Amino acid sequence: MSTTITLKGNEVHTIGTLPSVGTHIRDFALVDSGLHVKTLQDFDGKKKVFNIFPSIDTGICAASARKFNEEASNLENTVVINVSKDLPFALGRFCAAEGLNNVETLSDFRSSFGDEYEVTITDSPMKGLLSRAVIVTDADNKVIYTEQVPEITQEPNYSAAIDALK
Repeated sequence: MSTTITLKGNEVHTIGTLPSVGTHIRDFALVDSGLHVKTLQDFDGKKKVFNIFPSIDTGICAASARKFNEEASNLENTVVINVSKDLPFALGRFCAAEGLNNVETLSDFRSSFGDEYEVTITDSPMKGLLSRAVIVTDADNKVIYTEQVPEITQEPNYSAAIDALK
């Protein structure tokens, strides 16, 4: 069952729905800016905030990466994981230029993360990219908060995501 969201008011659909609160997230294999594969095991024992977005090269995506980077510096035992289909080089360039050192920025360019987490956009000019979504887990990988942002051009609810960790 797909989820309906909008892009500037026009209907867009994702491949499915976000993982339910109370379930455990699946393993993944995402690529960092050094072309190293990162999996769920790399973040064992940490609370996780997945900041998922279409492309770092848009204003809202960049703003969410900056905001979660700022918030992450105040959180104990927590990692913010930015995920998009951008190439690792673009993600690395952005993080270096912005001084984002409190987050992991990982690429889904050669994995099935978008399909497995059900955030792949299935239609519109954005087909194949990831929707704007947030998934927060506890240190045991149990989902404690999700948000499928209903309008791609809007920022996520940062305070709700951070509050879920407290």
